Order: sequence, then structure tokens, then C-alpha cells
Amino acid sequence: MEVRRTVPVALDVASDDAALLEDTVDAFLWSAQYVVDYAFQGGYVTTSKTTLDDETYDDVREQTDGFNGGLVQAARNKAAEACKSVVARWKQDKSASKPQFTSPHVVYDKRTATFHDDYVSLATTDGRIEAEYVLPDEDSDTPHSEYLFSDAYETTGAELHYRNGDWILHIRCKNEVESDTSSQTTTENGTVLGVDLGVNTLAVTSTGTFWTGGEFDHWRREYENRRESLQQCGTRWAHENIQSVGQKEEGRFKVILHRISNEIVAEACENGCSVIVFEGLTNIRERTGASWGHQWAFDRLYEYVEYKAEEHGIEVEQVDPENTSRRCSHCGFTHLDNRDGEDFECLNCGYQNHADYNAAKNIGLRYLRRNQTGGDGGAPLGVRLNSGTLNVNGDYSPASPEVRTGVHAESHDLSGG
Repeated sequence: MEVRRTVPVALDVASDDAALLEDTVDAFLWSAQYVVDYAFQGGYVTTSKTTLDDETYDDVREQTDGFNGGLVQAARNKAAEACKSVVARWKQDKSASKPQFTSPHVVYDKRTATFHDDYVSLATTDGRIEAEYVLPDEDSDTPHSEYLFSDAYETTGAELHYRNGDWILHIRCKNEVESDTSSQTTTENGTVLGVDLGVNTLAVTSTGTFWTGGEFDHWRREYENRRESLQQCGTRWAHENIQSVGQKEEGRFKVILHRISNEIVAEACENGCSVIVFEGLTNIRERTGASWGHQWAFDRLYEYVEYKAEEHGIEVEQVDPENTSRRCSHCGFTHLDNRDGEDFECLNCGYQNHADYNAAKNIGLRYLRRNQTGGDGGAPLGVRLNSGTLNVNGDYSPASPEVRTGVHAESHDLSGG
């Protein structure tokens, strides 16, 4: 199994070399935009890299005064992927417009960048420049030591970004590893971890762990207030700082979401789960009243859990969320009045619990009903709870003492908890 990681590294760039990199950024963005503009001609969108290369490569090279061929191809690839993304959204009946490349960056591969122990050599519009890495202390436990300078990981390329006067190289690494199944049972004996997403409670698992949205909402409002204040200034300085605020906001939230995703995957491993199941993310804003910021957070969280779970041989799936918050996970009775805000009380059997926790169990049960047929001995056996499992009929079975992991129902705020 291939594991990929990206490590951000600050670069120490001399002033003359910085001017070359700025020219290179301009040429790269112009090249990518040229390819996109060409792809959108003729009433349909061309997404084939081969076709776009055949029909744009020479023109781009000529109009950029012989811009590095490898970087021209990287710009073409970037443009083609952006076009494919637009077409994919159209096929899902979602709105999307022609991509515009404005964020200052350049994509490098092994032909256009050479990675050394303490510096990198980068192709530019006029030869190559060398820039030293700005690294943390050697003794510290960082992604640099774990991935970038590890013999187990191979450096495959990088993406150079320019932000607030700093040059940051996002170096891509990969490693071929065997799936780690030692921390879980086999698929035949595995269980499902259900995950419900929401606004007040960002995530809840069927094992009873809550990640509240308090800190997320606090910082979202804080960054919104900062942007509004800067917009009222209307100066060029304010505009540049609005972009900086957005970058800081995204960076803070990614750290939070990485931490939550790590804890969700760890919970699945500790409880012998072979599958982590989320509610479907399509139209989640309409269902939950979430903001665009929450939608972005849900998408990123799912993405992070998906690739981290893969390292442990755990699948990540989505199921139809219809009525998961209104259905009783104990008896199966479904009614609108079963739920009142965060409280759930079944009108049929009287079962009471937190509504999002009840939904997390239903999400796991829906996956079981979808996949566990009479003749399929390989399907997971139940939904994992704090101290036992629910089978496909909603019947509870306590875990044997040797299987219990000591995981207890708890509530995390987004600072860790």
C-alpha cells in the first residue's frame, strides 16, 4: 500500500533569487491559465492531458520566451486537473465556473527540482537557484524527521507557495508499506464505527465520544470579524491582510481537523473496527443548517480520516443519512417528534439519549443493513459501542472482558480534551 505525505518547509531565498522565483510564478500561472482558456473553447471542456499538451505546449513555450519545458507540462497538468474537477461537479448537478489561477505557486517534479539534505535546487525562468531549508531543531519530533529525512520515504515532488513575503515548499513524500492489521480484528470478526457530523457537536462516534464545535465556531467568528474590519478599511494593505487572515484561518482549522481525524482512527483501531462509516456529505448544509465553513470542515475531516484509516487496513464509507436522527437505534421506530434539538426520546419504546449519539449508532446500523446479507460471512458483525455491539437488528451484546478497551464516553472540545 502506498502512503503519501506532504511536508511544508520554509526556504531561505536570496533577494536576487526571489525575483527569479516571482517571475517563475507569473510564468507558471500564465501557462496554466492559457491551457484552461484553451480547454474551455468550442462549447465543451477538454480534459485530456495528451490533447492539451499536443495543442498548447508549443504556443506556451513560444509566448513565454522558452519557459522551462518541465514547468510548462506541470502547468498543463494543473490546468487539466482543474478542468476535470469542473466537469465532475457539473455531472453532479453542482455549479462550477472556469478556473482562474491567481494564488502564487509553482508545481515541481524530479526534473525541475533536486532535493538535498539541507537545500533544494529549483528551475526558474532563468536557470536554477538554490535555497536552504529553514528547519526546526534536529532533536524535535516533526514531520521533517518522520518523512522528509526518513530513508523509508521517497521525495516525489513539491509545490512552491509564496505567502506574506515567505517562500514555503510543500514537499511530497511517499512510502510503500504493508497494511497494519495488528490493531484490529479480521474483517469477518470486525465491527463498524458510526460517525455523525453536526454544527454544535462537530463529530460523534457510536462509541460515545463527542467532539464539540465550540472552539471551531469561536475562531470562525473571530476570523470573520477580522475580515469585516479589514474590508471597511478598503486599502491595499487591508486587502493583502484579508488574504493573510484566510490563510491563517485555514491553517488553524486543518490542525484541529487533523487532530480529530487521528482520534477517530485511533478509536476505530482500539475497538477492532474494520469500517468507519459517515453519513453522506451531499446536501449536508441543507440538512444540518451548517455554514460553508462547516461544509468545508466536514469534507476535510472525511478526507483526513479516509487516508489515515487506509494505513490500518480500515475502510471508510458513507451511507444515506435520511432519518438517522429520527430513527430509534433501540427499536427502529422512526418519527419526526422522536428528536427535540439535542434530545432524543423514542415515542414507541421510551429510549432516551443524546440525539447525535443515537444518529451515530443509526449510521453504523444502516451500513450493516446495506452490506450484511445472509450469505456474506465477510461482513462486519455489528456497530461498536462503548462496551459492546449492536447487531443488524439493533440488539445489544456486551463485550467480553478481554475485548473491552477501556474507551469511555467523553466529550472533547477542539483544543484536544
